[in-house]
Amino acid sequence: MLEVGPQFLALAAAALVCGALTLLALINLYCFLTLGVYRGKERMEGKTVIVTGANSGIGRVTAMELARKGARVIMACRTLETANKVRDEIIKETNNQSVIVQKLDLGSFQSIREFAAEIIKTEPKLDVLIHNAGMANTFGRKTSPDGIEITMATNHYGPFLLTHLLIDLLKKSKPSRIVVVASELYKFASVDFNNMNPTRKLPAYLYYVSKYANILFTNELARRLEGTGVTANCLHPGMIDSGIWRNVPFPLNLPVKLICKTCFKTPQQGAQTTLYLACSEEVEGISGKYFMDCKEHSLSRGASDMDSAKKCWEASESLVKLQPTDPKI
Repeated sequence: MLEVGPQFLALAAAALVCGALTLLALINLYCFLTLGVYRGKERMEGKTVIVTGANSGIGRVTAMELARKGARVIMACRTLETANKVRDEIIKETNNQSVIVQKLDLGSFQSIREFAAEIIKTEPKLDVLIHNAGMANTFGRKTSPDGIEITMATNHYGPFLLTHLLIDLLKKSKPSRIVVVASELYKFASVDFNNMNPTRKLPAYLYYVSKYANILFTNELARRLEGTGVTANCLHPGMIDSGIWRNVPFPLNLPVKLICKTCFKTPQQGAQTTLYLACSEEVEGISGKYFMDCKEHSLSRGASDMDSAKKCWEASESLVKLQPTDPKI
């Protein structure tokens, strides 16, 4: 039998490490070369924008850049202490005093209704609604106060209900825009329209399902809003080195952190397509499309199927318990 010496094993290990690092470097280079950058000079004075999840990640960058452009920015966040600190940083950085924080927990229908009621009471207009907040419950099973799996509640049903409650204000403010942050990870999932509250599925998988639902929701929303002056588009921001990966359990979090730092976009890079859809004159009047790296991108056949979009919408209506007095879309 051929004996393998320690020197050979050391060389083999070194070769594997070098190969892995080279692969990561090539992926990083590809991400850099294909990165879309919003370079528009449009100003946003006189415009009011809501950004959900604006206290960290691409939401924080989005709020910062919109404030820099002169917009009135409403940071809709669950954790007020963190959000208030970020607001103060944004005001100091941009010298824009029109940055406010409002409490919003997208995993709670009651919180969403309270937030929407406050916005309608205090804001005369709403030009852009950015559904940015998201979570990935990767460990353990957890449901919202309304009995809905927490990832689906936060990523899909929360934005669905909030859009309904604010739609009249958006129509009143036309031309206005709805921007939904989805993900290419939808391709790893499917949506069961007979079970839109899949509490028995793996929690990590439901993140993919929620992003699929985001796209179907946006497609049907755009169809229903035709002729109203309100547009709705969704986007893939790229794989982002952000706090959404903090729930990955040990020891999987170690290689995930390495990949995040070497291959994923920074929050600044990840916010570019959101800013493009919120501000750019190039997309004025465009609705029902999917964007990536500041360019329109194609969807899979399933995700672009309007019959599926309608089924997703109808199932969602039932789960969020819309009231007869709620605005209709």
